[in-house]
Amino acid sequence: MGSMYKDEKDDWVTVCLKYLLFVFNFLFWMGGGVVMGVGIWTLIDKGDYLSLLASSTFAVSAYILILAGALVMVTGFLGCCAVIREQRSLLSTYFSCLLLIFLIELIAGVLAYVYYQKLSDELKQHLSKTMTANYAQPGKEGITQAVDRLQQDFKCCGSNNSFDWQQSVYIMSLELEKRLVPDSCCKTMTPHCGRRDHPSNIYKVEGGCITKLEHFLADHLLIIGAVGIGVACLQICGMVFTCCLHRQIKLDPY
Repeated sequence: MGSMYKDEKDDWVTVCLKYLLFVFNFLFWMGGGVVMGVGIWTLIDKGDYLSLLASSTFAVSAYILILAGALVMVTGFLGCCAVIREQRSLLSTYFSCLLLIFLIELIAGVLAYVYYQKLSDELKQHLSKTMTANYAQPGKEGITQAVDRLQQDFKCCGSNNSFDWQQSVYIMSLELEKRLVPDSCCKTMTPHCGRRDHPSNIYKVEGGCITKLEHFLADHLLIIGAVGIGVACLQICGMVFTCCLHRQIKLDPY
């Protein structure tokens, strides 16, 4: 009688664990889509700005998120198969995949945190030099496009202020056509509008583009970190459920 009761109790626990893992895998699969979406959004929405950064840490963090998101979605399907077939070997593989993805997201989170700490210094040291030395220069079309979009999107002019452009290679060249700032500094961008640098014509923003870009990248890094932490916590729950179900299944049919 006691043995029969114990078996029924074990069966009930196994069924509960299976349902919990099914629910987890559904949430996990959705989380993978969110993780991958955040990574793609980071690269596509403001991907032009990556050429203005000294290091590739920001881009690497986004690519890691995309990889982790894709693995999460595949692993979610594997988890459903493991639960349905109740194979300990398949559950072990599923657990290993969860652990791998957890480590990948941990790396992305660490990179995002480290880059967040040094973001301000990097922009102050690098952005001004990049804008003044490379804007509108041969072979630097990507940087030129990125600077123009940066100034238009964030309504700013120059790395710190509009006077930074006076020291630029572009303004000191013969092709400037009497411009004081690039046309992308203008509130209403028209050909040769950069000949007049009055506040009514160009953006006179305190802190310039450095401050605006720093805030934008910092917000993105926080989103990357928050999404990574959220999915990582979900994975810990999944690994616990998987271990419990693995112990409940006594025999592997294969």
